[in-house]
Amino acid sequence: MVRTPLSGTQHALRAGDYEAVVASVGGTLRSLTHRGRDLIAPFGADEVRPSYRGALLAPWPNRIVDGRYGFAGADHQVALTEPARHHALHGLAAWLPFEAVDKGPDHVTLAAVIEPQTGYPWRITVATSFALGPDGLTQTVTARNDSADAAPFGTGPHPYLVAGPGTVDDWTLELPAADVLLTDDRLSPVALESVEQAGADRFDFRAARAIEQIELDHAYTGLDADAGGTVTVRVTAPGGTGVAMSWGASCPWVQVHTSDKGQGMPGHRAGLAVEPMTCAPDAFNADRYAFDTGLQVIEPGASVEASWLIAAI
Repeated sequence: MVRTPLSGTQHALRAGDYEAVVASVGGTLRSLTHRGRDLIAPFGADEVRPSYRGALLAPWPNRIVDGRYGFAGADHQVALTEPARHHALHGLAAWLPFEAVDKGPDHVTLAAVIEPQTGYPWRITVATSFALGPDGLTQTVTARNDSADAAPFGTGPHPYLVAGPGTVDDWTLELPAADVLLTDDRLSPVALESVEQAGADRFDFRAARAIEQIELDHAYTGLDADAGGTVTVRVTAPGGTGVAMSWGASCPWVQVHTSDKGQGMPGHRAGLAVEPMTCAPDAFNADRYAFDTGLQVIEPGASVEASWLIAAI
């Protein structure tokens, strides 16, 4: 009997100079390389995925504060999967078994069902496709509401981008975002401010600059798209290598995290998490906030879609 690796069934993809491996547990992008160079922080096939690396986040990205929210007149409490901060973190799909429904040498589509459960009583079918091409890796997520009632929803990915040799301290970040969501010591949202108001020295990366010792675990919005409607975040190393992540209007928010694990801890500042999101942290509690959280509501039988691209520089 062949033993399945801890990260699930492995789907190896290749196109031109790009190679990727997608693991079935959590619909996870386990590795992505260009000419043998890592573009994301990888992990082993027979390893329990660390720090949500490459996982699909759904039906919410980021956090629901205290795991509590109200929707359509009912109050809900989901499990606290970030107990130290007393939050529900990164949704319900990250550890689900995804099955391949389409596969070729350069692409794969995986699907799973989020079943109705305590705190989230809706059935959502989630499909995630990964396609390699000359421009990089495109991931597309489609969510269909197979319930009788409208459902709240949000999604996003969780790659840790790797620019080249060294650590986050050595790299340069270009992040075209005008506003940052400030948080308290539990990472609960407090206020949305311009990057200038919040502190340009820490939060403003609209002009590319070195990250150095700056620590970030913040959501940004007010994203500046190009003429084609595409937002691009770039991370580069001193030698000129790097990685770019791009997306369109489906993701008006992006979480950026400098992977601060503690000096000497595995993975400490080894990659920069760039997580385009369809909604803000704690969007399920949208009525608490004076800004548009971007919460999506999927009607019965309807679908929503979001996509992003990771490419070598």
